Amino acid sequence: MSPVTLQVNLAPTDFPHARLILPHQLRQLGPSVQEILLVVDLHRSQGARFAEAWVERKPKMEQLLSELSAADPRIRVVEVDYSPATTRALSEQFFGGTRLPMKDSRGGPYHSYFFGLAAAAHRHVLHLDADMLIGGGSRTWVAEAEAQLASREDLVSCSPLSGPPRADGTVAGDPRGFAPDASVRHGFRFRRFSSRVFFMDREAFVRRVGPLRARLAPPIHVLRALRAGNPPYREPENLVTRTLARKGLGRLDFLGEAPGLWTLHPQYRSPTFYARLPELIARVESGDMPDDQRGQENVQDSLVDWSDVRAARRRWYHRK
Repeated sequence: MSPVTLQVNLAPTDFPHARLILPHQLRQLGPSVQEILLVVDLHRSQGARFAEAWVERKPKMEQLLSELSAADPRIRVVEVDYSPATTRALSEQFFGGTRLPMKDSRGGPYHSYFFGLAAAAHRHVLHLDADMLIGGGSRTWVAEAEAQLASREDLVSCSPLSGPPRADGTVAGDPRGFAPDASVRHGFRFRRFSSRVFFMDREAFVRRVGPLRARLAPPIHVLRALRAGNPPYREPENLVTRTLARKGLGRLDFLGEAPGLWTLHPQYRSPTFYARLPELIARVESGDMPDDQRGQENVQDSLVDWSDVRAARRRWYHRK
């Protein structure tokens, strides 16, 4: 098996969940990798979603990363470099020398994803967003994923199974977007790329996908981006997804050999979520999942009561 970098994208606004989720990610995946690369984006976007409480959370994030680094010599903390020289190098590596946006139209990460891939010491990279929860705890999944990428030219990445496994081996979602894949246990080949979590061979990705080209967001999003002061570009996972469709490529999600590896995504932030987060992490690590959570990528109400979020969203829509 080749050496692997675990690479996690972080920003100051992530601190309230990262203080608990990042140590959880290191517990679950640390034994499977040789380097842990924590990529910190200090370029503040416009708008609340990606810039909330930036100033007050920045020193707290720095302290968290300092403590984690002191405890594990494999951890390397790197700030995203937006210098012209680095931007040109990343553009040449991934975009054939064409424009590499700093952010997407929402103010979400763009440049930082490609910076993290390039900064990894090893060509095999397991990427996570800062809020992803990891269940199963397999110590063989990474080697299984490497074997799949090495043997199949139709794949650009592998991901752990989305959601804890169902007994019947199915997953939720529109079946037009994926198909069962019998090459691995609980395997599914997806047409859509996801930047939340992926394992890839960086060199094979560049070779198979070829030079990417940044695309403008739909007109209404371009207008919102310009008003907010953000770049007018579609998010990178949409860009990669369109490229996969054009070239007949895909991603492979799979559980793998027992105990397997799977993910959960908490789609909202709320007081209830932060209060329940320690228990949620404990349940994920122990595999204590209710039946209606199984096969589901996003955290369901049976784990976290999202009613406060839904009520706030209804009030917001009524005010518009």
